[in-house]
Amino acid sequence: MIRLRAGVDALVALDAARGGHDELQRTALAGAAETLEKQKLGACQRIRQRLFSVAADYMSMAAWSAIDAKRTDRARSLLDRTLYLAGMAKDSVAELDAWNLYSILAHHRGAYAEAVDSGHAALATAIARRDPFYASLAHARTALAHSNLGERQPAIRSLGCAWEVLGKASLDDPRPIWTAFYGPGELLALTAIVRDKIGEPAEAEAASHKALASIPEQFRRNRALATARLALTQLHQRDIDQACATASTVFDLMVGDPLPGRLRSLLGDYYRDLIILAPDAGVAREWGDRYRSEWSRA
Repeated sequence: MIRLRAGVDALVALDAARGGHDELQRTALAGAAETLEKQKLGACQRIRQRLFSVAADYMSMAAWSAIDAKRTDRARSLLDRTLYLAGMAKDSVAELDAWNLYSILAHHRGAYAEAVDSGHAALATAIARRDPFYASLAHARTALAHSNLGERQPAIRSLGCAWEVLGKASLDDPRPIWTAFYGPGELLALTAIVRDKIGEPAEAEAASHKALASIPEQFRRNRALATARLALTQLHQRDIDQACATASTVFDLMVGDPLPGRLRSLLGDYYRDLIILAPDAGVAREWGDRYRSEWSRA
């Protein structure tokens, strides 16, 4: 059991540094399969449930890797399996993890109403009702979904709830390693996205700067995403030179590894907005050249 848990932890660390990719997904699925084989041999119900819980964590990592790599068609079936395993394990944390990922997946599919519903499902889990840390994550995910629907007041309300309950959470309590990414830094990064989506780029830029000062260095992929979001907020304020300089640092942050699908897509969004707002700017053309070069390398 300890070895299997350690395998999950290693995948979480790999994801934090490099992001989702096919090798990570294959390793996670192999870990889930091995765990389920051992579950069949479990001596008692308690041991079998613990093994179901580990299998759910492996399956969740496979699903998340598919989402981060923008393989959304694959991710849905993996999440369905994750939720099933979480139910078999009677593991409320794994259940919340699945609903959190359902919300992210719906976001990337453009199914924003489904993303809201998934956020509410996460809030309804036993662990979210018991631990404000998890409730904050679910509120933040719901706020993001509302902002994508253009629902300003619900987005602000959910964001306020996320901050309020995070302030009540003990961040030092023992929790699964996958939760390590979430805290004030990540909530600031999500705040920046919400503020930019509802038409407040200056507030979004301020939140992005604070996020980058707070997100730990080992979360390299998350820092790269927050940097790309910072560039978008600067672009939306028509600060073209600064935005392009900021966006270029994303490539430096991820040097040595291919860009994960979500990050590539976000930079594509940046380039699209850049062309719309400053099609003739020299710095825009220079950034476009580097973007195409990095895209082909990745």
